[in-house]
Amino acid sequence: MKILLGITGSVAATLAEKLVCELEKAGHEVQIVSTFSAGYFQKKPFWFFLGQLLRTKFGWGKLPHISGARIWTDFDEWPSLRYRKNQSIPHIALRDWADAIVIAPLSANTLSKAANGICDNLLTCVLRAWDRSKPVIIAPAMNTKMWEHPVTDEHLAKLKIWYDLRLVPPVSRKLACGDVGVGAMAAIADIVKAI
Repeated sequence: MKILLGITGSVAATLAEKLVCELEKAGHEVQIVSTFSAGYFQKKPFWFFLGQLLRTKFGWGKLPHISGARIWTDFDEWPSLRYRKNQSIPHIALRDWADAIVIAPLSANTLSKAANGICDNLLTCVLRAWDRSKPVIIAPAMNTKMWEHPVTDEHLAKLKIWYDLRLVPPVSRKLACGDVGVGAMAAIADIVKAI
């Protein structure tokens, strides 16, 4: 299966490489869409973004990957300095390529954007243009108080109406901030199994 993996700005984004490896081990072909804030959790975020900018705007450098999976960012959405007629539109090309989208981790910010139809980055544009006959698998990861906020249930309910949504709920443990409670991303094996 062709999996488009969305990675958003949560501490659980540090698990992206393990998730990609497990998806590939399960026989899936993977491409990644990383939000700007997810890049903060990469090993060298400044150099990652500088490299992306130089590659897309000036053609310098190589395509970024995690394991064997290509990473797409907002810089790839409009790659040249000016629009060129008939250029590829990544949020449409990626939607057409994928059999399913997995957003893991799904931050409270991206959940809120998705539930309100906001498409201000490559990932949310893909989701807004998504073929709703294909599954959307989400694995939220956020602070316990954010997860327990009443608006979270409202956002999830909206997404369930619009998409073939498969929720892999967060689990309880000590979070990166020191709080203990539900909010940590589910186990990678559970995310892979949900596909």
